[in-house]
Amino acid sequence: MFVDSVRIMVKGGSGGNGAISFRREKYVPRGGPDGGDGGKGGDVIVAADPQLSTLIDLAGKKRFVAENGAPGEANNRQGKSGSDLVIKVPVGTVVRDAATGAVIADLSTAHSVVVAAKGGEGGRGNAKFANPVRQAPRIAEKGEPGEQLEIELELKLISDVGIVGFPNAGKSTLLSRISAARPKIADYPFTTLEPNLGVVSLGEGVSFVVADIPGLVEGAHEGVGLGHRFLRHIERTRLLIHLVDVSPLSLRDPIDDYRKINEELKLYSPSLSRKPQVVAANKIDLPGAAEACERLRSYLSREAVPVYPISAVTGEGVSLLLYAVSERLKRVMETQELGEGLSGPDRVEVVYRPDRSEVSVRREDGVFIVEGGGIERKVALVDLDNLDALRYVQSILRGKGVIEKLKEAGVSDGDTVRVGDTEFVYSDETTWQE
Repeated sequence: MFVDSVRIMVKGGSGGNGAISFRREKYVPRGGPDGGDGGKGGDVIVAADPQLSTLIDLAGKKRFVAENGAPGEANNRQGKSGSDLVIKVPVGTVVRDAATGAVIADLSTAHSVVVAAKGGEGGRGNAKFANPVRQAPRIAEKGEPGEQLEIELELKLISDVGIVGFPNAGKSTLLSRISAARPKIADYPFTTLEPNLGVVSLGEGVSFVVADIPGLVEGAHEGVGLGHRFLRHIERTRLLIHLVDVSPLSLRDPIDDYRKINEELKLYSPSLSRKPQVVAANKIDLPGAAEACERLRSYLSREAVPVYPISAVTGEGVSLLLYAVSERLKRVMETQELGEGLSGPDRVEVVYRPDRSEVSVRREDGVFIVEGGGIERKVALVDLDNLDALRYVQSILRGKGVIEKLKEAGVSDGDTVRVGDTEFVYSDETTWQE
């Protein structure tokens, strides 16, 4: 089964908590703090694997979570970092943020990777909080939560040549004629329900990859028929073989079919309509087809588009078409960059970036909300059930000018102050209470 689009939730592992520990040995009864840092949480990595051709392995699982980091230990021992979780996808997979549609990475080269969800940093142990004034700190940080987001994986096949045309134009038959691919073939619309790839070999090291793109219909750019599901695969090609049925038995107008397909490509993406095309007039072996082919050739001569009469069933004219495509492809590759969106990174990371903006205080529904300056992260990583830790947070808030900003905003005793997900009851004289 061919699956080219899945939506999954990815979450980096949480960092391990820092340890609160003091050196206790036989002759050192009151040693200093020696609590180690927690280990880093594992990352969720999406990697392009050239051995894969579909996203079917991901279709049955919706959530991927990397391993958490281990907590720190005594004697300044750092916790073990969590293992990364690697999600393998086919080359040509685009990774998007499902919420915004923004492209995180385009994995269009073999073994390219993206860190889709970064693991959280481990919390600092109490050894890191010691200073000449605070010699025996009972403070440690919690591990930072790993990043979590929903991503959409969208596969766009990578091929040199794409075969396009209306249903029943003979695309699958042509692919089976020119390569070892064996797509399903029958005489009814939408026989091909998934793209098929084949390698065309012309000898002496000359070869190229061809994709049979399922039949398009009017309105495909709006999702009609198989619509968007397959139009995106054409974006990866360098050259198009536009297959037109010139048999009178089809009761279709070849010129009208040619115009309609190009219009659908243009409406879906203007760059598609600008791709070089070679027109193949198929079913030339049937009665009346030669006259229809000449009419199509005369029409396209004004656009300098070459037309090659062929029969995908008998093989008539196919060799001439393939050599013409090979030569045209060679010229295109010399002058054209890879298709739109085809260049991909070796490694890209979605990195956690602390908020370095100025601290601000705003009032909303009677609650004073403190934001910016990394305050939310500092508060979230500290165990506020620990009195020493709470005092440490208060010293940070004073140092950042939060207390003064709260007073300027009109805070009074008994008001609620929110920092991130933590709420306090403000008191000008006593320690804040959660």
